[in-house]
Amino acid sequence: MASPADLADLIAALTRKVADFPKPGVQFKDLTPLFADRDALVAVTKALAGTASGADLVAGIDSRGFLVGAAVATRLGTGVLAIRKSGKLPPPVLSESYTREYGDACIEIPADGLDLRGRSVFLIDDVLATGGTLAAAARLMERAGARATGAGVVVELPALGGRAAVAPLPVHSLSQA
Repeated sequence: MASPADLADLIAALTRKVADFPKPGVQFKDLTPLFADRDALVAVTKALAGTASGADLVAGIDSRGFLVGAAVATRLGTGVLAIRKSGKLPPPVLSESYTREYGDACIEIPADGLDLRGRSVFLIDDVLATGGTLAAAARLMERAGARATGAGVVVELPALGGRAAVAPLPVHSLSQA
């Protein structure tokens, strides 16, 4: 297995940086090249699965968190829950609104057909920026009766303070930019 430093270097090398997207002043971290690389995807999945032990469900956050979350869940032998952007699921839904670095948003999960009470859920997302999305996901799990045991992200942007915004939820990041 790659060392944490080697993995961080691999992630940095395969991350495409897009200036002024989705709005001026934001530098978007596009992890598509990373996820398309077989060896890199295996390394990221293995590293995140190593931080999620004890969880009986993995929740991937829309949309790139779905990719990694499903791979981590497969490795752990758990189920996976897709936490969706607003308007993508049929009603009824449980929803949670939040503010992110470039506007307000809302995430949702089904309110019917899914019993999360008492479940230990590990949250997965691609990038931790201001922490709004992860904090909302943790609140959403709590409202559904589950307990978020921690979160794993591929890239953390420490200058934006996301880790403090989700405290006391433990966050495991594979790299920082």
